[in-house]
Amino acid sequence: MRTRLAALALSGLAVLSVTSVAAGPATAQDNDRTAGAAAAGAARGHDELVVVGHRGASGYRPEHTLASYELAARMGADYIEPDLVTTKDGVLVARHEPEIGGTTDVAQRPEFADRRTTKVLDGEEVTGWFAEDFTLAELKTLRAKERIPDLRPNNTIYDGRYQIPTLQEIIDLSRRLSWQLHRRIGIYPETKHPTYFREQGLPLEPALVRTLNRNGLNHRHAKVYVQSFEVSNLEQLEHELRVPLVQLIGGSGAPYDFVAKGDPRTYDDLVTRAGLAEIARYADGIGPDKNRVIPRDEDGNLGEPTNLVADAHRFRLQVHPYTFRAENAFLPANLRSSADPAAWGDIFAEYEAFRAAGIDGVFADHPDIAVAAREER
Repeated sequence: MRTRLAALALSGLAVLSVTSVAAGPATAQDNDRTAGAAAAGAARGHDELVVVGHRGASGYRPEHTLASYELAARMGADYIEPDLVTTKDGVLVARHEPEIGGTTDVAQRPEFADRRTTKVLDGEEVTGWFAEDFTLAELKTLRAKERIPDLRPNNTIYDGRYQIPTLQEIIDLSRRLSWQLHRRIGIYPETKHPTYFREQGLPLEPALVRTLNRNGLNHRHAKVYVQSFEVSNLEQLEHELRVPLVQLIGGSGAPYDFVAKGDPRTYDDLVTRAGLAEIARYADGIGPDKNRVIPRDEDGNLGEPTNLVADAHRFRLQVHPYTFRAENAFLPANLRSSADPAAWGDIFAEYEAFRAAGIDGVFADHPDIAVAAREER
């Protein structure tokens, strides 16, 4: 049983330090989850909300760039969130998916035209350019671009300006910003498609553990969460990491490691009380699709909360739903400002409804709005 959330929250009361002590043995475990959860709540404050800069401040800058992460921190985010994939030479970098054609200018680089290929990613054929087919040096010659330009046209002015960052560069940035902003900026990395990368002979987990160890971030007081949509890699990491682990839960489908093993369970099974009890054996929180917390009705309007938050709290699991975005395209129908999908709607009302449902944190593309909503309440 794991009780890392209490130490994580209590560490926020400590004197700011960006040169953490080396981690102790990763096998040391605490057994007082109930007391730990109570202490975490007391340290956070009754109505505090964890704000995670989703891929940085991706509503304002191309996602997964140092500029996006820095802006998120300066807007008040508690954590910056890199999605981790790997290079051919085993370096962890931040990209939304292994396929990088949609988030970089690789398609315009004739020197890499022959790298375009088709692979099977989580059971589906995907054609494009894949991070694991490039060395870090080659990836560093590419530049990021906006992934959804139709909805975020203003972000396109930054296309071509930023490199693909490594996990180490993101950690270094979080340390620099912690000094400059006089508060600790945490990291919230996601292991992307771990089964896929294991099949490629490039598992993500060893490099992640080494990087956290090397930076003195594998201990109970580190401001780090690690998340995954798959289950088996979190169960593995539970024995190697002392930071909180978060089980991501899709709005439909199943963890791909279940599919690969022939396990018939789906994400629907994970949100039952039995499923949450199982998650609590290896993780400290869940990151559900926000529609699992408050679904939409048949007209697309925001409906009534489910029992998910209360059930998760029953098992001392924190609840950090994803993803909160200001554009009408992502909002419930009754909160949209117009028929323009790129215009902004009433995201404050959405935050209010979810906070009333008892959530503990949010993944936000516009972290300044999440911070403002937290402060207003």
